[in-house]
Amino acid sequence: MNAVEELGQWRHEKTIDVLMHRMYNDALYKIQEAAFQKLKEFGEDVERPPRKKGDLIKGVTKILVRIKKSLPEGHSFEEFKEKLKKMRLDVYDTLEGEKGDDFDKWLENEWASLSRR
Repeated sequence: MNAVEELGQWRHEKTIDVLMHRMYNDALYKIQEAAFQKLKEFGEDVERPPRKKGDLIKGVTKILVRIKKSLPEGHSFEEFKEKLKKMRLDVYDTLEGEKGDDFDKWLENEWASLSRR
């Protein structure tokens, strides 16, 4: 989001290209929306991107299971969270961006439910 805000201060062909790419390809809709707004402010003829349906990250449950299985039995939630961040920063950042303040609670619930699967 910081990058979109910064790029939005500079109307240039290259910044417009980057913002267009974010608008159509970012996993987070709020980033797509922010890029759209900056492009509109630049006077670009763009349409609001459609909100994608379904999971943000394909196979996120499998990813979380693999990380949990890679840790020793009896590990803590904090250990799980740190390993997720180390191994899959892309997944961590995307989910954290989407969940916002509820991210830790959501992730801890997912982690707890993985032990019952």
